[in-house]
Amino acid sequence: MKQLIKKPLITEKNTILNAAGVYVFEVVAEASKPEIKTAVEKGFGVKVLSIKTSNCRGSAKANKFGFGRVPHWKKAFVRLAPGEKIALFEGV
Repeated sequence: MKQLIKKPLITEKNTILNAAGVYVFEVVAEASKPEIKTAVEKGFGVKVLSIKTSNCRGSAKANKFGFGRVPHWKKAFVRLAPGEKIALFEGV
């Protein structure tokens, strides 16, 4: 099984969501919601209630050779069951 979760997204806005039990991850663009759910449940040992996904468009970047493009990517908002936490985000 390939790696679906690329990395956790830790920003100020996402830290506020963590208090409500929502954690944000960058995932593979082809990943579906059921695949993400099983990957998070098996990887972190938590119970997932719901998942929302968002496809983020890559932007154009200028450099000295002309214009380049940042690739498109996908992020997943994972809501956990009450009382569940992921230690990676808690800093433990």
